[in-house]
Amino acid sequence: MTALAGIQHVAADPKVIGYDEILPHATTSAKDVAPAAVKFIRSKPDRPFFLDVGFFETHCEFPESVDNPDYILPPSPLPDVPETRRDMAGFHASARIMDKGVGEVLDALEAAGVAENTLVISTTDHGIAFPNMKCNLRDTGTGISLIMRGPGVFSKPQVNDSLLSNIDVFPTICDYLGIEHSKWFTGESFLPVVEGTSTEVNDAIFSEVTYHAAYEPKRSVRTARWKYIRHFDDRNTVVLPNCDDGYSKTYWMEKGWKSLPSVTHEELFDLVFDPNEQNNLASSREPETMAALMELRGRLDKWMKETSDPLLNGPVPLVAGGHTVPQDADSPKGLGKYVPKILR
Repeated sequence: MTALAGIQHVAADPKVIGYDEILPHATTSAKDVAPAAVKFIRSKPDRPFFLDVGFFETHCEFPESVDNPDYILPPSPLPDVPETRRDMAGFHASARIMDKGVGEVLDALEAAGVAENTLVISTTDHGIAFPNMKCNLRDTGTGISLIMRGPGVFSKPQVNDSLLSNIDVFPTICDYLGIEHSKWFTGESFLPVVEGTSTEVNDAIFSEVTYHAAYEPKRSVRTARWKYIRHFDDRNTVVLPNCDDGYSKTYWMEKGWKSLPSVTHEELFDLVFDPNEQNNLASSREPETMAALMELRGRLDKWMKETSDPLLNGPVPLVAGGHTVPQDADSPKGLGKYVPKILR
């Protein structure tokens, strides 16, 4: 049995996805979604179930902060100023709502007596909704949460720094359950890493953006040491619609972010000495750096060919029925609709 509670990004109409049941809830906030999920669990389904629980949190708009913003440290790519602290305090408030909802769902599994026979997977789809994070291919955009809890190998607490991608989750579940892999799998099972028989299953991971609110074609490959990003259009300024509106965005826009030449065709970062990816080494003449650039260029090209990347045939058209806003818009809401978030 399959059921959906809350937000999902697969289809405009969740009814076409194939869930047996779509649970009712007033909003996609954890305040409403968690009780719907809890009610489903308390009904004690008479057969094994897959329950997809999606919370709006921690998307923008953030709720009013609970913490004093003066004592909140913003994420490292942003300056430590009142606007960014206010944004991060709102994020904290949103995270608290999500955390409470997650706790309610986990408590319901315990109360129903199925927690010890249930695999729980908690993950996100991108970095937090601040400038140079969500919808970007730096680690602040592609680094996400992945937490798994369940019987057997997932019952032992551990933290692992292996290179993983969310496409690796499906083959991992198959190995966990003893199910044969399908031929179309592109991910790698990381069960050996969890079991401690291997330290890595990937020596590189790949990421991409084509469309978000606006068209912004770019691809990346990351190894333990290096990150290579390639942009596939001639634009050299930020695509503002792909950054959610907020206090931090307003602060940067007031300082000239919109017209700042901040995008180059190729970017190469040494993640050991430049973890915040601020020093682009793509034009470096150092032998080690040039060797890394050539290797990652080749790896990205190979991956794009193996996955039949549509960018190999030129700009990717919007799918029928799709919606986008112009790249030159200031906001995901479109041209002329950006309302600055001003501190009072």
